[in-house]
Parts: sequence; C-alpha cells; structure tokens
Amino acid sequence: MRIDLHTHSADSDGTDTPAELVRKAAAEGLDVVALTDHDGVGGHAEAIEALPAGLTLVPGMELSCDLGGISLHMLAYLFDPEEPELTRERDAVRNDRVRRARLMTERLIELGVPITWQRVQEIAGEGAIARPHVASAMIEAGVVDSVQDAFTDEWIGSGGRAYVEKHELDPFDAIRLIKGAGGVTVFAHPLAVKRGVCLPESAVAELAAAGLDGIEVDHMDHDEETRARLRGTAADLGLLATGSSDYHGARKTCRLGEFTTAPEVYEQIVDRATGATPVKG
Repeated sequence: MRIDLHTHSADSDGTDTPAELVRKAAAEGLDVVALTDHDGVGGHAEAIEALPAGLTLVPGMELSCDLGGISLHMLAYLFDPEEPELTRERDAVRNDRVRRARLMTERLIELGVPITWQRVQEIAGEGAIARPHVASAMIEAGVVDSVQDAFTDEWIGSGGRAYVEKHELDPFDAIRLIKGAGGVTVFAHPLAVKRGVCLPESAVAELAAAGLDGIEVDHMDHDEETRARLRGTAADLGLLATGSSDYHGARKTCRLGEFTTAPEVYEQIVDRATGATPVKG
C-alpha cells in the first residue's frame, strides 16, 4: 500500500481543488491519501464526492499551534468534524489568517514591494488565506523566486521584516481537543529547521506524555540524518512514525506520494480513531 497522510488543497494554501487532488492521488498510484488543509475541513465534502474507485480518503486537518513563541503544526486525523469546542477553536485560528495576511501585505507595501491586498485575495480564491498566497503575489511581482525565498528574515519568515503573528493554539490544548473529538494527533515536520526555530526534544516528550500519537518523520524538510534521529525519538517515546508529501500542488516542488506511511502505522491510526472513519472510493 502507498499511503500519503499530509496534503493540501485550494481550500487552504494548495493549488488543486479537493476533487483534482484526489484524482491526482489515484493517478499517482496512491491507495490512501489524507486531506489535511490548514485549520479547516471545508474541502472534505468535495474530495469525498470526487473520490475515485480504489482510493481511500482520510479526513484530517493541520492545526496551527504555538508553544513559547515557537510555531508548530499539529496534524489531526479522523476526528468528529462537528465537535463544538474543536470547531470553535479551529474557526478562530482560520479566521485570524485574514487579518494577518492583510497586515503582512501592508508591511510589504511599506517596504516597497509592488503587491496589493486585492491580488493576494484573488490568489487565495475561496481558500483559507495564508502566507503562501502573499508569497505567490511576491513571486508574481518578481521580488522573490519561490515561496521558500519569501519565508525568510528578509520578508515574511518567522521574525521577518513583514512577519505578523496569528492566533494559534497551545499544542497541549490542540491534543486535548482533537482527542476529545475522537481524533489522532501527529506532530508535523517537527525538525524542519528551514522554517524557523523547532521545539526541543524535551518538549516533544512532554507532548507525548500529554497524548500525542505520532511524529511526522519522513518529510521533504528532513534530511536523512534528521529522519534517523526522529525515528529514534519516536521509538524512545512510543510514538507512531509517519511519512508524507505535504503536497501543495504547484505551490511547492514536492509530489504526491514522495514520502509515505507504513501500512502498519496507518492501521494503528485508524484503530485509535473514534471520531470518524476513512472513506473508501
């Protein structure tokens, strides 16, 4: 089985519609794909409606969190999407993205970057507006060559000249809320050092003690040495070790199924979940 447990559609900051994403996943030979858009579940219905025969969809999302000023992302799988407390918190995070993106755009304009808020909104379309949409406007304007080039101290990277913080959840609260909704939690790309400061292993151990189910080991932002280190951490802490592409369509260079999760790990995720079940095409 080929299992990719981290992808994004145009409902957040990807470029494929949810329907396009599941069709591409099937064409790439995947057996299981998780749709994990940022801080929302709006793409699930379309993905399910378009699900090709033979492909299984894992409904999920990627929650924005912060611990002591360090930003991190928590993948959530197979939770009840209508659980009231989790819904309220994810909506608060998602809605604050608009304020943040607008302020970052205004700061960039003050720095002489020739972009407009209207264009950033057009790029985002119906999706949850986010930094990659601002970065795409910067690429169009010829200021940077890639999204990664925009995510630096020079521009909109953490602590950068035009960076603006957003409302984020405490990860311990995120774990509590997701598990309270019957879901399974996986710490996304925990050592992606190019994205900014990462949590120390001591904090990961505390998250594990609080109920974290797994960590994303095989990811494009982890080199081989980092993956080996994380695999050891997962074994030491009794955590599941997942792998996935973090696919964003044309917005990133990674392809669907570039990294995958072992079938036995996927089975444990499904077994632990009580809020929802995978959808088979």
